[in-house]
Amino acid sequence: MRYSYWRIGVFIAAAIWPLLWLYQAWADVLGPDPGKVLVDRLGQGTLVLLLITLSMTPLQKLTGWPGWIAVRRQLGLWCFAYVVLHLSGYTAFILGFDWSQLGIELRKRPYIIVGVLGFLCLLALAVTSNRYSQRRLGARWKKLHRLVYVALGLGLLHMLWIVRADLKEWAIYASIGALLLVLRLPPVTRRIPHLIAKKAPSARKV
Repeated sequence: MRYSYWRIGVFIAAAIWPLLWLYQAWADVLGPDPGKVLVDRLGQGTLVLLLITLSMTPLQKLTGWPGWIAVRRQLGLWCFAYVVLHLSGYTAFILGFDWSQLGIELRKRPYIIVGVLGFLCLLALAVTSNRYSQRRLGARWKKLHRLVYVALGLGLLHMLWIVRADLKEWAIYASIGALLLVLRLPPVTRRIPHLIAKKAPSARKV
């Protein structure tokens, strides 16, 4: 199978972090509130994986290597897995499975609504990420999967609302997200092959 080792490597890299965080929680090294730390890390991991997934197409166009696209779907599904774990962790560690507290939480922390909307976008993307859905939806499939940009915007807004006191880390994620969106603009996309073509002769001279 083509790129099998690359796919396995990506799988291991994505799977190891939740296992490491669970081990750290078990080893009691996550501080006095390990549940909250786990929820925060899984949410952050979701955003990181979403940015990595969005970077696959620009990397393929810049390098010409098809391997980036070969793991794009896997990364997208891992992104969804992380957000499911994030939501499950919130339900278990923050709510304590007490659904009567949900209404209070929504009033006190409306960013939760933003997070749920982002989860629904990722859910739609994960459910339709298979080839059957591509054939079934046809041209509508690409339109539907533009929800990834909505999910990114909601994810950044969700994080911004939480870390308003310290925007340095958020600004890094937002800058990377903005760059990835710029690289998808038609004028920029059309110029990328020309930039690669200009670099190729000079690389051969060296």
